[in-house]
Amino acid sequence: MARRQPGGSPKQFDATTKQLVETDPLSWVRLVGLPGASAQVVEADLATVTAEADRVLRVDGPEPYLAHLEFQTGYDATMGKRLLRYNALLHYRHDLPVESTVVLLRREADGPQLTGTLRYGTAPAGTAALDFRYRIVRVFEQDPNAVLAGGLATLPLAPLCAVSADAVQRVVDGMRARIEREASPAEAGMLWTATYVLMGLRYPRAFAEQMLKEVRQMKDSVTYQAIIAEGEARGETRGRAKEARDLILRLGRKRFGPPAAPAAAALAAIDSVERLEQLAERLLEAESWDELLG
Repeated sequence: MARRQPGGSPKQFDATTKQLVETDPLSWVRLVGLPGASAQVVEADLATVTAEADRVLRVDGPEPYLAHLEFQTGYDATMGKRLLRYNALLHYRHDLPVESTVVLLRREADGPQLTGTLRYGTAPAGTAALDFRYRIVRVFEQDPNAVLAGGLATLPLAPLCAVSADAVQRVVDGMRARIEREASPAEAGMLWTATYVLMGLRYPRAFAEQMLKEVRQMKDSVTYQAIIAEGEARGETRGRAKEARDLILRLGRKRFGPPAAPAAAALAAIDSVERLEQLAERLLEAESWDELLG
């Protein structure tokens, strides 16, 4: 299936991963290959540098430590430096070792600078060498069967794993068996809604809905209904904006002639329906495309 842009807002993906990690922190610790007997979410706000790490977990065991999980849907060439920054600040704040992991939710989030290592060369004085290492979990390379056998809170990642489009239904059926057997109705609704949101990172919305069409708990979820309503509102706004742009182009061609490339691009970049309606009202007063758009 062709690569695509995420089908939801960044806030939706962020809220979804946050809720999943908070539901069962230890499942996520195990997903990224870290040890531990128990885990809990800790405060991650690093306000001293106006930054916030995605998810930070305290993992208890013979040697307690912090697990920092950074979820990525897009490529960031500075990720190694960001992780080093968070790692040092979290260690300073909590006085515990910090294991840093970046979780790449889509193939497009991967890139040449994500090597798992950040090295600084030795300065002339000989004391500036640094070798910082971090984990990388490429969800799109993970075995879906391993995720299906993991914790309930990590199940929504399964359709994003190394699975072909024609095998997604089998994966969803495997999820359904686990969720029906182990999750409460409220948990089931949350897990299926999270699955729907995360599938938007890889699959068209219509495909995701087709795969999940028999999942009643998702359709009953208030969160899912809010997501659908938000999407429909965005679609309605985009439709109104397109109609307004088309009207301005038709009338403007009759009054000014075809727009030059810069004017056409400027008009195409306007998404505000209110702004487009204002332009339509000015059509009879303006003398050129430049005057209208200026």
